Amino acid sequence: MTNTQRDAKFEDGGEAALRLMALDADDLQVISALTQDAVFPASEMAWDATRRRFALLLNRFRWEDAPEAEKRARPVERIQSVLSVSDVLKVQSQGIKKGDKDMILSLLSISFTEHEDGMGRLELILAGDGAIALEVEALDVTLQDVTRPYIAPSRHIPEHPE
Repeated sequence: MTNTQRDAKFEDGGEAALRLMALDADDLQVISALTQDAVFPASEMAWDATRRRFALLLNRFRWEDAPEAEKRARPVERIQSVLSVSDVLKVQSQGIKKGDKDMILSLLSISFTEHEDGMGRLELILAGDGAIALEVEALDVTLQDVTRPYIAPSRHIPEHPE
């Protein structure tokens, strides 16, 4: 392998904004890992049925930067990112109070179950037994950072006690 042919590493990205696309379940695992523990108010969810697009404005924890922050003894960071899903046919939710735009939600994971016809169900699992289910014609998910990183208000890496 030559110097020009090597796998990318997180540190290669430095301060560059993420822009990732998932077109299959393997790609989606990467986006799911990077959005784990993202928080967002219910008011930052939008479904445009005409355009068949669902989007969230997330305050995501920068997992890709956490090892470097720890190594340099500096605060961990969050960044605002847009999670966008195309080809959405139907949206359902559970554990989200309708009309409560101030409700803060926390994203734990994203998964995809493909049906035999190529369509499928994308599930966004939220803390507190909440979930958002999207029936999609095809898997087409984009994650894009839209601001500069900022110090995480908690100043801590999110933990999941058992």
